[in-house]
Amino acid sequence: MTVEQAIIFATLLITLFLFIHGRLRYDVVAVLALLVVAGTGLIPVERAFLGFGNPAVVTVAAIFVMSQGLQNSGVIDRLGRALRKLDGHITWQMAALVGMVMLLSAFMNNVGALALLLPVAIQMARRNNLPPSIFLMPLAFGSLLGGMTTLIGTPPNIILASYRVQTGAPPFGMFDFTPVGLSVAVAGVLFIVAGGWRLIPLRRGRRAANEIFEIEQYLTEVRVPPGSKLIGRQLREISSLRRGEAVIVDIIRGDARYPAPSRYMALEAGDILVLKVDTNDLEELAAQAGLELVGSQQLGRANLRSEDVALMEAVIMPNSSMIGETARSLDLRRRFGVNLLAIARAGAQLQARLDHIHLHAGDVVLLQAHVDTLQEVLATLGCLPLAERSLRIGRPRRVFWTVGIFGGAILLAAFNLVPVQLAFVAAALGLVFASMLTLREVYDAIDWPVIILLGAMIPVGEALETTGGAQLIADSLLRLSGHLPAAVTLGIVLVATMTLSDVINNAATVVLMAPIALRLAAALGVSADPFLMAVAVGASCAFLTPIGHQSNTLVMGPGGYHFGDYWRLGLPLEIVVVAVGLPVILLVWPL
Repeated sequence: MTVEQAIIFATLLITLFLFIHGRLRYDVVAVLALLVVAGTGLIPVERAFLGFGNPAVVTVAAIFVMSQGLQNSGVIDRLGRALRKLDGHITWQMAALVGMVMLLSAFMNNVGALALLLPVAIQMARRNNLPPSIFLMPLAFGSLLGGMTTLIGTPPNIILASYRVQTGAPPFGMFDFTPVGLSVAVAGVLFIVAGGWRLIPLRRGRRAANEIFEIEQYLTEVRVPPGSKLIGRQLREISSLRRGEAVIVDIIRGDARYPAPSRYMALEAGDILVLKVDTNDLEELAAQAGLELVGSQQLGRANLRSEDVALMEAVIMPNSSMIGETARSLDLRRRFGVNLLAIARAGAQLQARLDHIHLHAGDVVLLQAHVDTLQEVLATLGCLPLAERSLRIGRPRRVFWTVGIFGGAILLAAFNLVPVQLAFVAAALGLVFASMLTLREVYDAIDWPVIILLGAMIPVGEALETTGGAQLIADSLLRLSGHLPAAVTLGIVLVATMTLSDVINNAATVVLMAPIALRLAAALGVSADPFLMAVAVGASCAFLTPIGHQSNTLVMGPGGYHFGDYWRLGLPLEIVVVAVGLPVILLVWPL
């Protein structure tokens, strides 16, 4: 082993550890790895940032934008409305739900497809008097299965298309992944629907999603007595409230109520404040602020909402700015006029003080805010509402133009009339010119951490190739497999990719596995296409953990899942994928 190989292997091992550990965001870890390989001379400095101009990265960004255009058109909301009306046996509802997310994920970002149907799945669970865990894990897995069926279904496929150029062949086309991907996806969906869903643990008993939080026990009334030093002072001026020991969720003044009152509202004598406060802090708070305990026994969610103020349960998305923050550091009340009332993790409300809890991706939060600002605040914070959204039924003109532009780009790329990156960038721009998207929506739609990850990891993968590291790994695998048939080695690549994608981002998995797959094919003297296709299938099958893919993370909180729940359905599903995928790969892409 050379010094360069030792450096790249050490870098990759540390990178993998940091990916799995999760303390640093994966885009930050990728940039650190890029700096190491560039700083140590494994790649020329002038090539260090060329990954950000790679056609695969540009194409992925364009697909994020086009997915947002589809959402804005209302066409997907029409499909969601049809699913909401579906009755019958749970098997048919499961089939429709998972089949729909598989179809959507073939042509748009799979996390986006999952997010659109998540409230529908929760409503289905409520209607069937079942816990959401029954529907949400199949929904997440269906989004992953659908992504492998087309070039644009998932970033790994786009990356692999560019790696094929190294073999002297043209990049994979729009539907080159379809024969294998669709066969595997259909087999996976059939397994889930036919009874695989019964392997999922029943979490949260039979409580509906809005019953996770039992905040009534933390609601207390206090009165501002005559002569109080707080009379005439604005809420924002009261230090004991500003520090976060309590949240004012309602003010009762005579016959009037003011849920989620403004920070600039001045207190008057006789005002009754409805506080969300821990019992340990209540007495000290009342003494410091000069308030009298009232002790009403009729407090509940009615005190938290009105025509203008709403309660909303939302799940923290994997790219949310709330991750790692606490209620105090976020200061939502001052910044957005939002009260954070409770946090749930793995289906259970966290009982610790909110200002001591560091938020995680997949946590469910209960927010109180004014109706006219709530949706914008959720988008800014990177949260997905779990309640039914108001449907954008969509005007015919919007649907026509959006579907036309989207379909036109797919046809241009499918028939190789225009390079895929140009077709989709043009389509994204066309949606802006057709007023289907605003420029702000364009930039908000792009998952920038994924873009940074891809742009940084592509040169790292190049370093693995140029240092001979990929060849060294390939030679080691060949020695381990001995004189076994090439088909067995192909199966090893498939299983290894699946295993790696269970613990790190699937785009990073492809960047690491593609060079190894190419070297293995060359050493065996066989076509590289089946090996690249095996990597594509394996990268989309992160079914064993909640950290392997954002879709899995997204349903963890609403589904109430534990870390070890995923393998119960995921392991049998991966066995199905290998059993179906390997022979289909060999049939469609012979060695």
